[in-house]
Amino acid sequence: MDLVTTRTITASLTNDREGVVRDLDSLGRSGSKIWNVARWTIGRIWDHTGEIPGEGPLKSYMKTKDCWKDLNAQSSQAIVEELAGAFQSWFEQDDPDANPPGYRKHGDQRPRSTITFKEDGFKLDTKHQQVRLSKGKNLKDRWADFILCEFDTGPDAHLTDVEDVQQVRAVWNGQQWELHFVCKVDIDATDQSGEKTAGIDLGICNTAAVSVGDETLLYPGNALKEDAHYFRQAEYETEGENGPSNRAEWARRKKSRRQKHFLHALSKDIVEQCADRDVGTIALGHPKNIRDETDWGRHGNKRLHDWAFKTLLSYIEYKAEERGIEIERVDEASLKTSKTCCECGTEADSNRVERGLYVCANCELVANSDLNAAENIRATVTPSPEMDRSNGCLAQPSVRLFDKSTGRFAPQEQARP
Repeated sequence: MDLVTTRTITASLTNDREGVVRDLDSLGRSGSKIWNVARWTIGRIWDHTGEIPGEGPLKSYMKTKDCWKDLNAQSSQAIVEELAGAFQSWFEQDDPDANPPGYRKHGDQRPRSTITFKEDGFKLDTKHQQVRLSKGKNLKDRWADFILCEFDTGPDAHLTDVEDVQQVRAVWNGQQWELHFVCKVDIDATDQSGEKTAGIDLGICNTAAVSVGDETLLYPGNALKEDAHYFRQAEYETEGENGPSNRAEWARRKKSRRQKHFLHALSKDIVEQCADRDVGTIALGHPKNIRDETDWGRHGNKRLHDWAFKTLLSYIEYKAEERGIEIERVDEASLKTSKTCCECGTEADSNRVERGLYVCANCELVANSDLNAAENIRATVTPSPEMDRSNGCLAQPSVRLFDKSTGRFAPQEQARP
């Protein structure tokens, strides 16, 4: 049986020369201008009538504004659709303390908005890994009516295998532009419905800890931390007087590409290991509010900022879906997974006696602290697991390391230093 699902493939620009970046910057800031004008229009109508205009009337009005022609018509429509959807979501909350969508501005500057290109806004050449993105009438010049972007999807995703690319999005990730290809893909679901469950805890020191009940896997993040340290030093040491030097920009892009590859390889290995163990459901820990809850100190906050857990979540989810494995996100904070003993349920900060070691003062369970959390997460989809959690696998997991020579994960005894 084949299933059809929507998948977003992220690609980095390989021709991020001055002209390409300048043109994308122009589109991104024009997108914010359209958002701001539409937001002002909604506010004016709201003040006069007490009603928020719908998507249709708002589009009709915005088409008369000059900024509408900064982008391809479908791209301008997508900005208005996003704003109308944000207002609808805010209205449905019915929360007097919630603020309506605001303007897009950083001081006196408009930030770079995501620009969506639909069917008539892009032309894709998968053979040469190029895509042409349309400019609006106002931004066209005598050189070209489009922006020619060359891209790289990385080793684990290939657009040549995709029949239907529905949209292309130009996304500013805070450091550079990247492309998101929204595709329809076929999934062979004949081998799905494994009987076991797995729990996954995501972290910084150990990038992932996986519990399948009678087996546990640990994925240290050493390679990721080494790259972050090396390229951050290269960036700091070459910072120019007038902003980032060419080498600093190179270091940022290189770090981003290597991190992306690491996360792709990690998520692929996790899903493959789960599939090999007949896992049909994964409970995936989601530390969604961790950046807002605690001050971790200067170094801790920096490491937390670099932690791309949202990206890893999405990679695991779509790769699990392709293998017919269900994913259930679990709010770690509500369960207090890192403080609670997975054997007897005792909750105590003192049970974490040192980094990585969990010892329950009540039942004397000894476990790796991340695997204890992973087993607590697994219990959300297996409320009454028939197993003895003190069997040693929580204290002595199978360790899988990233092998830089192959770009893949392997058992600790096989991975090269």
